[in-house]
Amino acid sequence: MGFSKQNLVSLLKVAVENKASDVHIRTGERPCFRIFGDLVEIQTKPFDKEDVSDIAKLILPTEKLRGQVASIKEFDGGFAIQNLCRIRFNLYKYDKKIGIIFRIIKDNIPTFKDLGLPSILGKIAEQRRGLILVAGPTGSGKSTTLAAMINHINESRPCHIVTIEDPIEYLHDQKKARISQREVGLDTIDFPSALRSALRQDPDVILIGEMRDPETIQIALKAAETGHTVFSTVHTTNTIATIGRIISMFPPEEQKDVRERLSVNLHACVSQRMLKRTDQSGVVIAQEIMVTTPGIKEAIEGDVPLERIREVIEEGFGPGGNGSQSFDQHVMWLFENGIISKKTALDTVSSQSDFIQSLTFD
Repeated sequence: MGFSKQNLVSLLKVAVENKASDVHIRTGERPCFRIFGDLVEIQTKPFDKEDVSDIAKLILPTEKLRGQVASIKEFDGGFAIQNLCRIRFNLYKYDKKIGIIFRIIKDNIPTFKDLGLPSILGKIAEQRRGLILVAGPTGSGKSTTLAAMINHINESRPCHIVTIEDPIEYLHDQKKARISQREVGLDTIDFPSALRSALRQDPDVILIGEMRDPETIQIALKAAETGHTVFSTVHTTNTIATIGRIISMFPPEEQKDVRERLSVNLHACVSQRMLKRTDQSGVVIAQEIMVTTPGIKEAIEGDVPLERIREVIEEGFGPGGNGSQSFDQHVMWLFENGIISKKTALDTVSSQSDFIQSLTFD
């Protein structure tokens, strides 16, 4: 009979019910669910070569691709399951076998409150110009945080939002804003082409799925300079690494100019990681939030070392601050409020000795 569409839908439905973020399919192995960061093997029969080939044919978008399953080395795509979720997938070849990773994207777009994120993110999203970056490793929820920020704008004011994604993850309904969601490979050739085109589409807000190359960064800076709010993601761990990564993408003779433009146009950088909750109910997002200040601008320009940024971020934490917070400050808050364990906190902070010294006891 083979592996049917109903079999696949049933598998993904079980994954959603178990709050899995990803599903791993590999030839000759049992499927695995990624649940709260852990990879859990599902107690079912291993999927043989025919099962995995059938699944590949079910999800590939064209008849031509379905006829070339054996020769495909990697392929990114997505699809929707009505009344359940959207799926982003990566099909890849390993050791002459087929593997497939499904990323589960819930239909509903979460709010900042749903995600347990601070209200400062709403104020950041409301900026009428500038560059706003969300950083973090794969699986840290960057796309979800960006979706919440775009949704906040959508609910707040009439404007034109253009998103450029690879692939589209969250589908936004039009509320107060008009939203044009474009997918690389389907609606446009690549990020730079779509970004250049977006500047001619009378946008107020532009979302770029990822800052992948110098050309995209240059056009994004131009968009911010000309009065647009630009959102994007970077695969880095914190603000200092993000700024360093962007600068290092350019040759030495161009870096001074990039530093100056970045110091003027970067409004905020939000870096995040997923941490396990103590009650085992799921994960919580730990964030470093940097809102640009004169001190931050000096560090970006190179007048003081980039490492100075962490001190400036920590100065903005708490009552009377500008909403900035370092990872360590947020991790401490999560620990003191019983949301994460001491072990999780110690495994996450940049300095275990500083964390232990700053512990307070009732």
